[in-house]
Amino acid sequence: MGSARRPGQTVAVFGAYGHTGRFVVAELRERGFVPVLSGRDAGKLRALAASLPGGPGALEIRPASVDDPASLDRALEGADAVINCAGPFAVTAAPVIEAALRAGIPYVDVAAEIEANLDTFTHFADRAREAGAVVVPAMAFYGGLGDLLATAAMGDWTAADEVTIAYGLSGWHPTPGTRIAGTVSRERRAGRRVRYTDGRLEYHDDETTLLKWPFPGPMGTREVVGEFTMADVVTVPSHLAVPEVRTHMATEAAGDLSAPGTPAPTAADENGRSDQTFLVDVVVRRGDSERRAVARGRDIYAVTAPLAVEAVHRILTGRTRTRGVASAGRIFDAPDFLRALSPHITLDPLPGQTGS
Repeated sequence: MGSARRPGQTVAVFGAYGHTGRFVVAELRERGFVPVLSGRDAGKLRALAASLPGGPGALEIRPASVDDPASLDRALEGADAVINCAGPFAVTAAPVIEAALRAGIPYVDVAAEIEANLDTFTHFADRAREAGAVVVPAMAFYGGLGDLLATAAMGDWTAADEVTIAYGLSGWHPTPGTRIAGTVSRERRAGRRVRYTDGRLEYHDDETTLLKWPFPGPMGTREVVGEFTMADVVTVPSHLAVPEVRTHMATEAAGDLSAPGTPAPTAADENGRSDQTFLVDVVVRRGDSERRAVARGRDIYAVTAPLAVEAVHRILTGRTRTRGVASAGRIFDAPDFLRALSPHITLDPLPGQTGS
């Protein structure tokens, strides 16, 4: 059992004025937290503060830069937790984690960069565990949601042969941050592709393959890019005994992402969400048995906010299963966490299992 949360707890949001950061700030306020707006551009922070309910002065702004540790310390001073929304996370994650460790507060980020998430597990696992700290990378649509769904689908299985996560996106209008992060990630891989197979990450130059994936209705069977690798290949095998993790992407969305002229997302409702819809279909296989978990919703960037804020809420109320660096499915009760997202995500009934 957890404990009740103190009202008015403060959460520093680094990269608060970015596309996802704005959703996170709004969700924190909706949930009764007090966001502290941080990031390197003081002008953008002031503009964000002025645009929010209550106007300038309603929320504190604390400019900070990842190459200035003292500024990060000032940004996190007195905060109860920090959510890092500032990519590329290859640059920002380690300095902000270091600052969170110095401040003795939990760290959550929304990184979709495979290498950055791997760095967090590799470089901070021992230190965070020894400090009794909580560090949750990839607490976002990519990495976090897939991991929660895979963990829920596993149920009482202690191991499985394969996890496949198929993303049925209606389209993908990438933010500038997504494009920059993708460039950094590709450069770190020297242009190679990556997959998780035989129990390890493998970098390769194999050709892209197109597959037909049987999404549940009403979407139905769609063409997907096979091994369109996302952060799930880091989060899922970090705690589940599965030697093969595959992620597929609807070809329309993959095409949008790769086309240089695809515009950034535009608001289509009063909350700033775009009209993009998604279906995430997770299949866990053990021998001839399969278990499935399915989530549906709208706007992959907007839905990252309740994922990250629910994580902070659970950490601060003691509803965690471990300490150190841990993915969403490892640190939280996955089915319960997913149910808590019901205003934002529609789940096909869990366990939704076939076979034994």
